[in-house]
Amino acid sequence: MNFLEKLDFLMNKYDLNKRTLSLKSNIPYTTIDGWYKKGYEGLKLTTLRKLNDFFNTTLDYWILDEITDPNYGKTSGFKVDYSEMEHVKKYRSLDPYGQETVSYILNREVKRVSELTELKEKLPNVLIEIPENHDPVRYISYHQRLASAGNGQVVFEDMPVDRIEIPDIPKYKRVSYAIGVNGQSMEPLYSDGDILLIEPTCQVEIGEIGIFIVDGEAFVKKLGDGELISLNKGYPNIAWTEYSNCMGRVVDKLHHD
Repeated sequence: MNFLEKLDFLMNKYDLNKRTLSLKSNIPYTTIDGWYKKGYEGLKLTTLRKLNDFFNTTLDYWILDEITDPNYGKTSGFKVDYSEMEHVKKYRSLDPYGQETVSYILNREVKRVSELTELKEKLPNVLIEIPENHDPVRYISYHQRLASAGNGQVVFEDMPVDRIEIPDIPKYKRVSYAIGVNGQSMEPLYSDGDILLIEPTCQVEIGEIGIFIVDGEAFVKKLGDGELISLNKGYPNIAWTEYSNCMGRVVDKLHHD
């Protein structure tokens, strides 16, 4: 049911017409009549609240077409305001990756607030300061231990993917995923367990460090002239062939906490 169908339903239920609804709800007649003649796309929140109060419904009843019960949310005390519904609409417009990212952040914040509330209850007389300013962050995919700094790491497309938080700074503007390091061939620059931040690209310049696929195995190496170079001299370089591919450029690294 859309907005007008719900309005018609309640007007019929309470034996109202446009004029009586206008008089009883304090909504101008021209406004109500305009919904039927011109549409209701520009419906104001203040007007919606008047309808909500008059018919004793909840705002989510008017906003969500799939909710057809005027009593929805009232018996349990659950209510959704207009701004919250806008968040729901945005969430539904996201792809699965975006929805998963939002869920990750939401669950993290719910846990944080819950722990803070519990701490306040245990220590009611202790002032707990909450930082007001936080450095901006964003979340990217993290493929654990997929890049070898040793003798090669087989790439599995179905390997689990986590989410990690990185600073939202210009340096990381083009970073879209992270890969874990397995091995010591790129020491001392990159060590086993480091998390590399990757800018997707199919080509890097000679001398740059990237993520490469050679014979179905992933490597983090420096690109040389016809070969992939290991910084640790105890490991051999790898020949570059026509079947080798570049997955991205290494922008920076994060360390395990």
